Amino acid sequence: MPASPEDFSLRRMALPAFGPSLMFGLCEGTILPVLALSARALGASLAVAGLIVALVGLGSLLANIPAAWLATRFGERRAMVGAAAFCLVALVLCLVAPHVWLLGLGVFMVGLARAVFMLARQTFLVEAAPLHLRARAMAMLGGVHRIGMFAGPFLGAAFIGWLGIAGAYWAALLVMLATGALSLLVPDLPTRARPGEDAADVPAAWPMLRTHGRVLVTLGVATSLVAAIRACRQVVIPLWASHIGLDAASTSLIYGLMGAVDMLLFYPAGRVMDRRGRRAVALPSMLVMGASFCLMPLTGGFASLLAASLLMGVGNGMGAGIVLTIGADASPAAGRTQFLGIWRVITDVGGGGGPLLLSALTAAITLAGGVLVTGGLGFLAAWMFWRWLPAAPASSPANA
Repeated sequence: MPASPEDFSLRRMALPAFGPSLMFGLCEGTILPVLALSARALGASLAVAGLIVALVGLGSLLANIPAAWLATRFGERRAMVGAAAFCLVALVLCLVAPHVWLLGLGVFMVGLARAVFMLARQTFLVEAAPLHLRARAMAMLGGVHRIGMFAGPFLGAAFIGWLGIAGAYWAALLVMLATGALSLLVPDLPTRARPGEDAADVPAAWPMLRTHGRVLVTLGVATSLVAAIRACRQVVIPLWASHIGLDAASTSLIYGLMGAVDMLLFYPAGRVMDRRGRRAVALPSMLVMGASFCLMPLTGGFASLLAASLLMGVGNGMGAGIVLTIGADASPAAGRTQFLGIWRVITDVGGGGGPLLLSALTAAITLAGGVLVTGGLGFLAAWMFWRWLPAAPASSPANA
């Protein structure tokens, strides 16, 4: 077992634990800025375009429990290779879609594949990382995904300049081919064994829900709100950019620069969580995120939208790894994979439901009104963390 952050993050875990997440993040970052634009080009309204982007989160939500079963039944490596092949089919559908519904199907399939990659790596790291490095491990898992999300829009912008909007999907296809190849080369790594544990020791889903119900309806719901506002940020920037008349290349640039700020903060966020406690980053992160959403309707051009998006990146980066870390802290030793699957279902309800809420509010009132309501979710999440998240670090002083 690694004894220092350097041993854990670089010497043993860099390629097998973080490589697939990095590559899948690159794929996501390449296509996310143009999904709404593609839907609009096919004749979708602003509300329907927001719904199309939301299908990534919905696909991930529905696939969490099957993803846990696939990783257990076939091993993480084969599950990720299969997910990469499945995602290639999805990207082809997005590329050739002549109708909005077919584009939506492809986007939904990308979300299904995403669940396999994220759950497989999270479960491994919860088992492998020592408690006093857990937040840094979770933050790095989320962070490498964000690095991919940061680089993806720039890659997409380069291909868009060459091939138009379709270029983003061609770039994503190349990235996903590389992701499948990397997953094929990465071995299934052993985790720390728990002597004497077998299938009979793992509680069934319903007893686990009863036993851990309080944390699931308090911190689980709070992290679901975090996932909701994060998912909405992926939707609102392209939608608001389209609303004020920015082109695809400018939208991708803003999205990428936001990701750059976000990316720079993931390791400091994990370090603060390990040393100062989870609340030390959860509260300020959500307050800044909420404020950035409330400022967005005031923007009217490239510079002002960039400023609001950068503030959004700061807020999101401050909370890097918080959803994964709180879930890891709450997970029991027996049935950990099952618990994390349930936890990811709850948080993905937020990830899928946030953009759906934004889409519904846009249709019912205005896009600006939907953005303001979404900002309120950040303030609500901050209150819930203040109320129920322990202030002390999860690790003991001796381990810090």
